[in-house]
Amino acid sequence: MKVLLTGSNGQLGRELTRQLTKKKINHVGYDIPEFDITDKAKMTGIIAKEQPTVIINCGALTNVDGCETQKELAMAINAAGPKSLAEIARDQDIVLVQVSTDYVFDGGGITINGALRPYVESDPIDPKTVYGESKAAGEKAVLEITPKHFIIRTAWLYGDGNNFVKTMLELASKHPKLTVVNDQVGSPTSTVDLAAAIIDLIHTDYYGTYHGTCQGQCSWYDFALEIFRLSGIEIPVEPVTSEEFVRPAPRPKYSVLENKALNDLKMNNFRPWQISLAEYLKDLK
Repeated sequence: MKVLLTGSNGQLGRELTRQLTKKKINHVGYDIPEFDITDKAKMTGIIAKEQPTVIINCGALTNVDGCETQKELAMAINAAGPKSLAEIARDQDIVLVQVSTDYVFDGGGITINGALRPYVESDPIDPKTVYGESKAAGEKAVLEITPKHFIIRTAWLYGDGNNFVKTMLELASKHPKLTVVNDQVGSPTSTVDLAAAIIDLIHTDYYGTYHGTCQGQCSWYDFALEIFRLSGIEIPVEPVTSEEFVRPAPRPKYSVLENKALNDLKMNNFRPWQISLAEYLKDLK
């Protein structure tokens, strides 16, 4: 096995590099400008030179608000890029891992007997943002073009890089009190857990679409409270609604994903989100 990582300088790319190194799995990492996912000819040359057996595509335009004003760029990176990778993977008989997002769903949740349930892999997608549209188009291309693929949707990701956890800690050091949205619910997910799941999957031929998030759910407000509790920080935090914190792109009110496909394979090793968060904060110190 030889793994080629795209977006290797991002949060997930860095964690995958760390775990692949620890497991002594042959790998090579690329990021922009050397590896431009919008340049198929350049990618083809690099992939032919490296001759990987697996490509893990962590490269994406993930600025949700930025995508709204840069739709052409979002589609080029998040949709056309994976399409090109899928064509290369198919032609060179390479396994392709495409990392996707909860934003491919409508964010309203699935209601059964009046109660919300998490999205499973087979639920219909219906993105409501440019970011979600572009990632859904990337999924569709990979699904249709190359049979040897893993599409892995995740959400609320944090790791080595800029993320909600670090933002909260920084804000707490500069302000006497904070306001955090309390009507958006999801599953905070550690790159440690996600990277481990991806590495487990690429050792199988169980191709298909998967959800990969830490167990349990909370609001951003609950997430912030747990960050401060575990960090021993005492600061007043006021819950606010999404309407009080308007952003260019609408945020999903409910984006909890159930790792059903991994559960069915008895490969769901994601931990409760509080345990993964505690480990992350300990390592940050």
